[in-house]
Amino acid sequence: MLFKITFLGTSGTIPSVERNSPAIFVQFGGQRMLFDCGEGTQRQMMIAKTGFRNLDNIFITHLHTDHFIGIFGLIETMSLNERTKDLNVYSPRADVLKALFDAFGYDQLNYDVKVRELKDGDEVKFDDFKVVAFKTEHIVKSVGYAIIENDRRGKFNREKAERELGIPPGPLYAKLARGEEIVWKGKVITPDMVLGEVRRGRKVVYTGDTRPTERTVEIARDADLLIHDASFKEELKEWAIESGHSTAREAAEVAKAANVKKLILTHISTRYSKDATPLLEEAKEVFSNTIIASDFLSIEVNYKR
Repeated sequence: MLFKITFLGTSGTIPSVERNSPAIFVQFGGQRMLFDCGEGTQRQMMIAKTGFRNLDNIFITHLHTDHFIGIFGLIETMSLNERTKDLNVYSPRADVLKALFDAFGYDQLNYDVKVRELKDGDEVKFDDFKVVAFKTEHIVKSVGYAIIENDRRGKFNREKAERELGIPPGPLYAKLARGEEIVWKGKVITPDMVLGEVRRGRKVVYTGDTRPTERTVEIARDADLLIHDASFKEELKEWAIESGHSTAREAAEVAKAANVKKLILTHISTRYSKDATPLLEEAKEVFSNTIIASDFLSIEVNYKR
């Protein structure tokens, strides 16, 4: 099942010529989602050819305008495109966002915009995965999001089924592979007798704006991908603390502590818009499998082989 991450905006608070305001588009199977929706996100979606039609869920990390102001134009464009499906918007301080939507007259659209508040530990469940909110540390109420795929059944052991249990190839194999028990020659055969160990689902974690936290380490444990705020170099750590952001080194330390497979640095300050190499070099001193996000970077999260 396709699990694809597309960065639509990777700047810090202020957009630059090279980087748009924060937004990440995620395709998971048939689901399409946005995580944050900064200024100009819908135009970035047009360039990336993500489409608007199947976007049903938007997750906002916090209510600083660089992370949500683009949602207004996007909602109006969807209305002009004669959308009829509900749009779900998740956010901390959902009351504020709903009041803004009401003030803009979005209760009069030809579709419903449903706003739900998420706090630490809340889950939004889909057929094959869930999105889990986790508390982050910014200067306003904020959360990050973990996209966690459901665990998959173990691989079917054909040799064991055929040679050890004497079950012939055919429909019975399919039932066992689906997790159903069968009866063969008067004996009950359960799936665990022919299936390998449960295979862990894929996991991607996006922090939004935050200081490094133990909660992030906890939820990102063994993640396939950690997308972490890395606004500044270590020399600006005092400003990072004051403004509720992380340095590249701190992001790398979180990735290392959480034993993630890959780290992507984002929310890049305009100081490094033309050349983010200093951030990358700083992070790689701690965690080698690190890259810097750029606008329109796309990454597929594959199953571990």
